[in-house]
Amino acid sequence: MKVLYLTREYPPYVYGGAGVHVDHLSRAMSQLVPVEVRCFGDQKIEEAGKNRTVRGFHEWEDGLSPADERLRKALSPISVNLATAALPTTADIVHCHTWYSMMGGLWIKLLYDLPLVITTHSLEPLRPWKAEQLGRGYQLSSWIERTAVTSADAVIAVSEGTRTEILDTYSIPPDKVRVIHNGVDISLFRPLNPLPMLEKYGISSERPYVLFVGRITRQKGVIYLVRAIRHFHPDLQVVLCAGAPDTVEIGQEMDREVSRLQSERTGIYWIRDIIAPEDLARFYSGAVVFVCPSIYEPFGIINLEAMACGCPVVASKVGGIPEAVEDNVTGLLVPFESKGAPDYQPRDPEQFSRDLAQAVNTLYKDKDRRVAMGKAGRLRVERHFSWDSIARQTLDLYEELISTRAARAVNV
Repeated sequence: MKVLYLTREYPPYVYGGAGVHVDHLSRAMSQLVPVEVRCFGDQKIEEAGKNRTVRGFHEWEDGLSPADERLRKALSPISVNLATAALPTTADIVHCHTWYSMMGGLWIKLLYDLPLVITTHSLEPLRPWKAEQLGRGYQLSSWIERTAVTSADAVIAVSEGTRTEILDTYSIPPDKVRVIHNGVDISLFRPLNPLPMLEKYGISSERPYVLFVGRITRQKGVIYLVRAIRHFHPDLQVVLCAGAPDTVEIGQEMDREVSRLQSERTGIYWIRDIIAPEDLARFYSGAVVFVCPSIYEPFGIINLEAMACGCPVVASKVGGIPEAVEDNVTGLLVPFESKGAPDYQPRDPEQFSRDLAQAVNTLYKDKDRRVAMGKAGRLRVERHFSWDSIARQTLDLYEELISTRAARAVNV
């Protein structure tokens, strides 16, 4: 068997959990079967003896230049998808990650009569804030996802919560949707000395710090965390590892909130650099608490990374997070009550921020509990979330789909 992966993100161009997922899945899968990755960018990798090739594709810049900037963000992936589908393939199955690559997967399914697998790292209809980023292009991204999900031979949900959301959102047979969790590289994310990173960014090693790692997007709830910080214990520093914002508007809002906060208290650090995984592991390892304030999260690899480094987690109780973070064992889950459609924001934003702060302060004041949670978190990821296990489960699904298709061909 040969597997073809289509993805927007692939190293060195990774900015979210989907990119981390497909990177590690493709590497682990290549230990079992030959793998080809087609992604967005200029990557060109052929690993002799490692069963893995990677090729990047660029957007059609000249043809898209007349488009409105927001619409171009939606149209650009289609131009890359066309290039990925035009390149001949000898694969036996095609597997897409996120809507950005799904049109290419649909075309390859039709052109080469291959089974199509889709991993839904999130669902477009449940992310209405994408309209702020894409304008009417959000209607296009939603249509692409709906068409691909309903046409796929199998849909992988990264959590039971996501599986429920898929079945509630799209009219597809329940047996088409399989749950295969995200994973974490426990050899990379492990307890390490944080001092080199603290010294690099001028963070005091004499004061404890709370950590956030994530994109500046409505989905990640970072604005609610920033508003919660004014309620944190005064001893606590805060390190925000948050890169480029999704939109100008949320970037400006983040600037205002952080500037206001920095004028009120010391020890607030906003790191906008792209940080290498090993350096992130150092940040996780030194934090007294890692906070994941997402308002929508199908799973949340970021929580596994923190747990693998022995850091207790405070996270919102949404989506698949409760399947990663065991409440009162590896961290604390903060209740989240949504307004519901169309915006999915907190029903009481100020209370949500205060609840985040209360959970952080509770753990900070109880060192023994934090240490116990850190140990339990590391043990949990070792037992349940290794990429070797996830690759094996995924390969089992591929084999089932190919076998079923072969049996149908014989019967015809």
